[in-house]
Amino acid sequence: MWKTFYIKPNEIGILYHRSDFQKILQPGTYNYFGRHWQVTTYDLNQPESQIENLELLLRNHSADLQQYLLVVRTAFNQAALVRCGQNWVSAAPNQLKAFWRGFLEVESYLFNLNESLQLPAEFVQQLNGITLNGIKKFQIFEYEIGLLYVQNNFLQPLEPGEYAFWAVNRDVSVRTISRIVANPEFPLEDILIEQHSDFVNAYCATVQLQNQQVAIARYQGKVISILAPCSRKLFWRDVEVEVIDISTDAKLPSALVAELVSGLSEALALSRNCLHICEVPPQYVGLLYINQEFQTQLQSGKHVWWVFGRSVHTEVFDLRQQTMEISGQDILSKDKVPLRLNLTAGYRILDPLTAKNRLSDLTSYLYKELQFALRGAVGEKTLDALLEDKGAIDRSIFDYIHQKTADYGIEVDSVGVKDIILPGEIKTILSKVVEAEKAAQANVVRRREETAATRSMLNTAKVMEDNPVALRLKELEILERIAEKIDKIQVNGSLDSILTELIQINRD
Repeated sequence: MWKTFYIKPNEIGILYHRSDFQKILQPGTYNYFGRHWQVTTYDLNQPESQIENLELLLRNHSADLQQYLLVVRTAFNQAALVRCGQNWVSAAPNQLKAFWRGFLEVESYLFNLNESLQLPAEFVQQLNGITLNGIKKFQIFEYEIGLLYVQNNFLQPLEPGEYAFWAVNRDVSVRTISRIVANPEFPLEDILIEQHSDFVNAYCATVQLQNQQVAIARYQGKVISILAPCSRKLFWRDVEVEVIDISTDAKLPSALVAELVSGLSEALALSRNCLHICEVPPQYVGLLYINQEFQTQLQSGKHVWWVFGRSVHTEVFDLRQQTMEISGQDILSKDKVPLRLNLTAGYRILDPLTAKNRLSDLTSYLYKELQFALRGAVGEKTLDALLEDKGAIDRSIFDYIHQKTADYGIEVDSVGVKDIILPGEIKTILSKVVEAEKAAQANVVRRREETAATRSMLNTAKVMEDNPVALRLKELEILERIAEKIDKIQVNGSLDSILTELIQINRD
């Protein structure tokens, strides 16, 4: 019984007899007698051979297979790359792979993973755009630097470029840090400083501060970070770091105040939690307390201190004349008349330190004492006395409050009652009293005027009786008044007769 086998031009076959390897069959037609012959064919377009029991075949028939197969065997610490024409295949550690020779150009490259996980640059270029199992590729841009981590342990820095690493049976990652960011966040800074001094010395500037030191980091003249005492920080090498000792004097010099507080808003935002800022306007004075103890008075201007390791407190007092209003005070006068009064007081602070040390609340104290003084001054006088002499209230209050505030560094310059508001019924009674007084005064004036008018008329009559000419002038005056009220007058006879008749009529 004959068996015929046909191997296509793009195939290769393995001849078996009763499952025993016999030989490799090239493309062509083959005839064998017997029924126990078998042929397994493989497509050469798939260069990686998938031969069953490859390990056993290589052990027993290595010489026959080596001329047709490229065998790649990796140990536990090895990996391999195989180029099959334009394609690439990767082999992980502890693997056995075989590739058919002849149909495609096949090459293999073995890598010792104990020596390096990084693929040489020529392989990185050839693998561009190709994804392979067990290989990770990374690109570091020109403005970055990469940190290579294997199993989360820092291994080495990576300059800009393209990289590929074996990542079989282990975690390989790259963390990129921008070099155009002046104050980047380095991963695990303490580990880098303590265990990777080569990297730190090559790329970074290290800042290690003592208990009473602060640092200001600047990049291209601009503040990028402020470090508290006992801080440890990494910066790029081109960052300038100024270390300041604050053990003896925590106050910032004027140049530093202008940079951190009055300069760019970014610098103020960085220093806001590090500084205590006190701005004293003109005509004001400030008091400085450090660790609850008074230090000095502050003149007008901007004052700034470092707050690290100390408690800084400031208070600002206005030295100008100030006004206090005591409004709506309901008080009974001595004769039990309810009154509502409004008081205004002018005062100034002469000694802010004394006022601060002896008074917990200056304005509350002054307000209450003015209330007491007002109640005492009003309660001792009757309503009539208050209305007759309002200045007496002001003098009484001034004498009282001046004595009370003299020992507290406060000077009261003026005190004055603005309003005395009477109840409605008292207003009505006072209005009637005033009305009666004014009516009596008007009656006296009227009687006085009537008496004067009568006396004048009597004097006029005496003059006319003794002087006819004066009488005739008076007659002419009366005629003039009458003529003003008459539109038309007819005169018959002489003017003398008219006057005579008029006089006669008046006499009748």
